[in-house]
Amino acid sequence: MPDLVEGEDGVARCFGSEGNPMRSYHDLEWAQPVADDRRLFEKLSLEGFQSGLSWLTILRKRENFRLAFKSFDIDAVARFNERSVARLMADAGIVRNRAKIEATVNNARRCIDLVDEVGSLASYVWRFEPDPANRPTPVSWQMVDSTSPESTAMSKDLKRRGWAFVGPTTVYAFMQAMGLVNDHLSGCFARQGVEQARSAFRRPG
Repeated sequence: MPDLVEGEDGVARCFGSEGNPMRSYHDLEWAQPVADDRRLFEKLSLEGFQSGLSWLTILRKRENFRLAFKSFDIDAVARFNERSVARLMADAGIVRNRAKIEATVNNARRCIDLVDEVGSLASYVWRFEPDPANRPTPVSWQMVDSTSPESTAMSKDLKRRGWAFVGPTTVYAFMQAMGLVNDHLSGCFARQGVEQARSAFRRPG
């Protein structure tokens, strides 16, 4: 199949080579459905930090980000202040971009408002799950778009609510990672497992 990579273990994957942290991320995390608010907020935040960078760069720094942002506890991040931002700007273990750091703090505060309104971040994001019947199984990365009507709609609504660094491309990457869509390529060993997980997954809300 085009774009599949067969590893030394004989397993066909969409991405991820031996010794590269992207392999375990591909095998164990990418596209597995998630309903935990903290994990959803973490991923949406890290996708914002990825803007202009590679996901591998962020993945290698993920544990540092977790330490810096209190494990992405939404209430804790919402309490960050200017002193917190200054601390983060001095932390070489993360991406020291003031606009992205301030956006993460802002988004935590906006997330609290959203949860007060709809019950949970999970119940909000899963409202935007595309209909799988309208999504053909991709056989190559050329079939996988960087946005979708649903990611554009979520992006627009989040921006209306005051969120930042949540453009349609960022939101679609978030949707791919959190299992709202299954973009594992046809022939990738992980695709069937993700489909089974999505079938068994209880949608929040």
